[in-house]
Amino acid sequence: MAGETFTERARQGDLAVRAALIALVKSRTGHASAPQELANLDVVSFTRAKVGPMVRGFFPKAEQQSVLDILARSVVFLTPATIEPGLKQSRFLMTAWNLSNLLLASCGSKLLSEDAPSLIGLSEETTCYVSTAYFTPSGQFDDFVVHEAAHIFHNCKTQMIGLPAIRRREWLLDIDFDKRETFAYACEVYSRMLELGRSTSARRELLSRIEKNLALPDDRVVAGEYINILRAAVSARNGWKEILQNCKLAHRRRATSTNRTT
Repeated sequence: MAGETFTERARQGDLAVRAALIALVKSRTGHASAPQELANLDVVSFTRAKVGPMVRGFFPKAEQQSVLDILARSVVFLTPATIEPGLKQSRFLMTAWNLSNLLLASCGSKLLSEDAPSLIGLSEETTCYVSTAYFTPSGQFDDFVVHEAAHIFHNCKTQMIGLPAIRRREWLLDIDFDKRETFAYACEVYSRMLELGRSTSARRELLSRIEKNLALPDDRVVAGEYINILRAAVSARNGWKEILQNCKLAHRRRATSTNRTT
């Protein structure tokens, strides 16, 4: 319309695309229902229990509660009943597009395009969207909740959750951009190792099983590096710190190494 600014036209276009996505997704998932596991699930308590060991492994005691509180409320299991807020409130249209495909895939519905990725989880800022495929038995070492929550550490600034600003520390954890998926997968698998193996020897046996049947989870993950990180984690007193040390920004890794040897 005459007199409208470019910004206003862009906003209206964004709203129109989101409304179209909502209508299309609803039309393709009208037959679907949430899995029985979600019926009486306290998602916040469930998430808190899942991510608790990771938070306690990465953060000092004074920061753990603040980080745990934000992660515990971060998870949204995508169903036809929960998709609309995500499509309306996501920061980027690409996120809305991907969320639509995530839900469609979990419902066995046709995706929005032939080349659309078949996703099981997606994180944006401090929200983790997880497919209900989470409740379908899959790989022994899979845990989409832990994986997506691990991405929050490099998406969330310390001041966003009320932690004091620390010199040269802007994000909760400084993860190298190229190692973000390696970090998330290592956290996911190590979390499962802790659940499945109650002793160091048991966890080493689990790692041996992974090495013998290695199937790289993502083409952004380097096999040798991934296994070496898990090996270091299994052998350490605090395996989480080993994962972090191997995935930090390069200058932080050098600084930590220097501090350890002086």
